[in-house]
Amino acid sequence: MATRLRKTGGGLAAITLAGALAVQTVGGFEGLKLYAYRDVVGIWTACYGKTKDIKPGMKFSKADCDNMLIDSLVEHEAGMRTCLKAPDALPIQTYIAGVSLTYNIGPGGFCGSTVARKLNAGDIRGACDAFLMWDKAKGRKIPGLTKRRVAERALCLQGVA
Repeated sequence: MATRLRKTGGGLAAITLAGALAVQTVGGFEGLKLYAYRDVVGIWTACYGKTKDIKPGMKFSKADCDNMLIDSLVEHEAGMRTCLKAPDALPIQTYIAGVSLTYNIGPGGFCGSTVARKLNAGDIRGACDAFLMWDKAKGRKIPGLTKRRVAERALCLQGVA
């Protein structure tokens, strides 16, 4: 599986510069909680926004959360790559913004998005602008998501000449 986030081997010691940027970006948006909690729409969540297999009462170490984050980022990156024609041709900032969006909305959401369609059409600026459409959860506009999308759009545009 191709990845721009991690060298062969795995774990935090093997992350690339792009991987470090992804960890910093997504970790900063998600925040760190070492225990299971319900997010703003009631989904059990832990660590850096991880929802898969999280149950009430679970607790984690920071090292556990850090390792789960990079593993999850690589997993979401793979999902993102499946629907992009030329993912390695994207500027790194645009690519990491895409990974961050995919981490938050899932590969299915990303692959069906205007962001992916515009990236595949070569319209990077239009794709970056389309990040702003993804600021709702269960139909409700969430201020934290709006703030995140504005920041992701800015990161995405850093790669545009």
